[in-house]
Amino acid sequence: MIGALSSALPGALAAAGPDIAAADLDYRQLSPLIAVFAVAMLGLIVEITVPRRARFLTQSVVAVGGTLVALGLSVWVYLGLDEVPEARWPALGGTGAEGAVSVDGPGVLTWAMLLVFAALSFLLFAERSHERGLSDFVGRAADAPGSPGEAEATQARLEHTEVFPLAVFSLSGMMLFAVSNDLITMFVALEVLSLPLYVLCGVARRRRLLSQEAAMKYFLLGSFASAFFLYGAALAYGYAGSLNLTEIDTAVSARGDETAILLGAIGLLLVGLLFKVGAVPFHSWTPDVYQGAPTPVTAFMAAATKAAAFIAMMRVLFVGFGGASWDWRPVLWVIAVITMLIGSIVAISQTDVKRMLAYSSIAHAGFITVGLSGAYLGDQEGLAITSISSVLFYLLVYGIATIGAFAIVTVIRDSAGETTHLSKWAGLGKESPFLAGSFALFMLSFAGIPLTAGFIGKWAVFSAAWGGGAWVLVVFGVVSSAIAAYFYVRFIVLMFFTDPVGDGPTVAVAGVPTTVVIALAVIATVVLGVVPGPVLDLVQNAGAFVR
Repeated sequence: MIGALSSALPGALAAAGPDIAAADLDYRQLSPLIAVFAVAMLGLIVEITVPRRARFLTQSVVAVGGTLVALGLSVWVYLGLDEVPEARWPALGGTGAEGAVSVDGPGVLTWAMLLVFAALSFLLFAERSHERGLSDFVGRAADAPGSPGEAEATQARLEHTEVFPLAVFSLSGMMLFAVSNDLITMFVALEVLSLPLYVLCGVARRRRLLSQEAAMKYFLLGSFASAFFLYGAALAYGYAGSLNLTEIDTAVSARGDETAILLGAIGLLLVGLLFKVGAVPFHSWTPDVYQGAPTPVTAFMAAATKAAAFIAMMRVLFVGFGGASWDWRPVLWVIAVITMLIGSIVAISQTDVKRMLAYSSIAHAGFITVGLSGAYLGDQEGLAITSISSVLFYLLVYGIATIGAFAIVTVIRDSAGETTHLSKWAGLGKESPFLAGSFALFMLSFAGIPLTAGFIGKWAVFSAAWGGGAWVLVVFGVVSSAIAAYFYVRFIVLMFFTDPVGDGPTVAVAGVPTTVVIALAVIATVVLGVVPGPVLDLVQNAGAFVR
């Protein structure tokens, strides 16, 4: 009987349908992604095999070392990208993983940028000098705030080492998000990057109720935004008959009578993407989450999530819906203006450093949207600054300065932990000239003052917008920059020219990881402001998205 079944099985399988061909994968193209996924899985193995006393250090080394290896692989992949023949705009690379991802110049440079942000952020994760030799993360997340279990975990010096693999999983989702070439892959990447962040926001060692509130708000609002994105993808499929961005572009270019479905798809997809970048009117989560999350997690989110989301949004709009640019550009113009103005104006009234930086990030989302809204791809020779290259440069300089600023926030502390009220920062210039000077440099870069990286970043996005005919946005951008400069300069005056309140600010001794992060951020901010040419050439030579 068994023999009869064996002989009948091949025929039954043949009758069921044709064989499914195995996927053709270029493992060199995908090596940075594979490496980051492998590091995340290795972190899980470390959790169950390494003794507790050595686990934190092991996880730190695995996370930071793994991101540096993936960074090296990204450089290797970029150097091997071929020029796309017969492309309308100069481009490098091609599609991979059966068309699911686009391993092109902007995508690989985004990988490298995300890995740099991750390595710096993971160094902040690894800092243990602030909490009497413990990290900034709660020992056991399941313990209720203020409960005997929490006190027991602290007394036993337990540490939440799972934060490292969670962060690496989120990083892998960000990297996939930035290169996704179809909407279903992009949605999966969106969830992979978001779910670990929801958990990470709620595991602060101090102010746990505020941290858990931030996690819940981020989870609920993020879930709504993901639903909007998924519904937009469904409408795009109904319109084009495909979720692939290239095929959607073909359908959009052949515009039929289903304009309402097309506009609905664009609008719903933009809701999900604009939520992730923190643009108005989808910004309400930003100040609460930035304030409540552990500061190393805030730094990671503020830099890396914004970078991945902006590149993904540009890929969707430029590649998938480029033929409908005059439908979505006016919407982005309005969003850019209100985001810049609201972010800059509301930041003036903030009395908490982390909330001030949150509204600053909202304003910067508006500035980046200015460069995107121009939808300017330059000339055929690629001589002019483009929307893609300007946004890439801006994201780099903003992310580095943001991580440096939040690194300094972790060091200003009192008996209750971090002290983020502005009054506690008065006189910081006398207490610690290095920290105050570094923070002032980051504020000047955010304001776009010459000889800082932020000035070159704003010049780049304004140039791209001007080249794309969006000169009105440039005017609003200059006005918003002037408004934003007020509260940045006010903070510098507070640190250097205001008498301290009471005993003045208390500065904890920064450990080696935090010191390294601050120093590298300061150096990068200065170098990219004084000698920006090589990096500008790099992002310009990356070319356009592969279509």
